[in-house]
Amino acid sequence: MVDRRLARISGFWSTCRTTCGIVRRRNYSNESRRTDAHSVVKYFKELLQEKVVIREAHPVTLDNSEPEPDIAVVRSPYTDYFARHPFPQDIYWLVEISNKTLKLDLDKKSVTYARNSIPEYWVIDLVNKKLIVHTQPVNNFYSQIQTLTTGTVSPQAFPDIAIALDKMLLF
Repeated sequence: MVDRRLARISGFWSTCRTTCGIVRRRNYSNESRRTDAHSVVKYFKELLQEKVVIREAHPVTLDNSEPEPDIAVVRSPYTDYFARHPFPQDIYWLVEISNKTLKLDLDKKSVTYARNSIPEYWVIDLVNKKLIVHTQPVNNFYSQIQTLTTGTVSPQAFPDIAIALDKMLLF
């Protein structure tokens, strides 16, 4: 686990996050990605309503890090997360929105999420206008990876919900 005491003492923690056990400085320069994430969150909230809690760029607690996925779809109620961040067993699926971080999102983050048995992990590739869906985590990898460019996708936890790719890929 990353020792946050030093980062807190130095005042650095407020501008850091942990990814794969490494303290990294946050990149706030890409406001368009934050706007894209907010648009997807709004769409998810319309579809899923009160069935879940949707967290935008907030930490989740994993085995050796507390990454801040762009979107975390987690179990209700919201009050469960007043004193702690969601644990892997609380997470339905995680979403990263990628325009410059695709390699990190597909490599290191997918390994971290699979190792922690996150059942489903989506990467929205804004550059190539595709959704990459990772499912069935086994050890450090997802055994099923599907790339979608059109149509709809249903999350494993909510197979009756059809999510339109054109709303997520922001055509």
